[in-house]
Amino acid sequence: MAPLRFAANLNWLFTERPALPERLEAAARAGFRAAELPEPYAWDPALLRGAADRAGLALVLINTPPGDQDKGEKGLGAVPGRQAAFREGLALAVKYAKALGCLRIHLMAGRVPAGTERTAMAPEMEATFIENLRYAADILAQEDMTGLVEPMNSRITDPRYFLTTPHQAAAILEKVGRPNLWLQLDIFHCQIMDGNLTQTLKTYFPLIGHIQIGQVPGRHEPDSPGEVNFPYLFQLLESLGYEGYVGCEYTPQGDTLEGLGWLHAYWESRGRQQRRW
Repeated sequence: MAPLRFAANLNWLFTERPALPERLEAAARAGFRAAELPEPYAWDPALLRGAADRAGLALVLINTPPGDQDKGEKGLGAVPGRQAAFREGLALAVKYAKALGCLRIHLMAGRVPAGTERTAMAPEMEATFIENLRYAADILAQEDMTGLVEPMNSRITDPRYFLTTPHQAAAILEKVGRPNLWLQLDIFHCQIMDGNLTQTLKTYFPLIGHIQIGQVPGRHEPDSPGEVNFPYLFQLLESLGYEGYVGCEYTPQGDTLEGLGWLHAYWESRGRQQRRW
């Protein structure tokens, strides 16, 4: 069984350094060979690509722009009336992804509009999301890129986020019917909404294009106190033949480097002590 490949999410890790190029360098020195840049848009993509290349890091995931954050937007994919803005954001994301050499874009669904009820809005939001995902899939196919949709828990993290469970995401992906759209499964969100992680991973494994991790309930390191047995899950993913990246999207309890004992233990258990990969 091949070992898992981990990517540092630089919105969450190495925030001791304020600048993204410095975080890229720090991640590489810590042993990572890949990184997620969810929000690269404040930076010149050529600058980020140069920093990643010098560090020997592959850039494996970015998000579409969130929209108007002053108005509470967090993605636009499923938001009725914002289709034009979604397309503009997608074009920018593709431009950045090409410059960064990144082949995966998380197509953020967005929130149920303020002042409306989820159940009442659900049919229109799903129809909007399907329309936008089909459009995005066609654009991404021209660039040989993959689109990802990520369910986010509505119990702790974001009560108004539209896409909340793997089951909902899988149903939408089936309706969209595009081969270059996949499920981004975050273990933190999945455990909070559904639990039953073993069966969920097995059930939706054919749809999974990217995985992210964080302990529950604190969203800290995988070896911090919590509900999820990550050594078991890592073995499960290996046994399933998972070949994608595992994004480390958690809040370190202290210094990022000091909290990477879990990762070094994994590397050592796979015979990769003192080696970057």
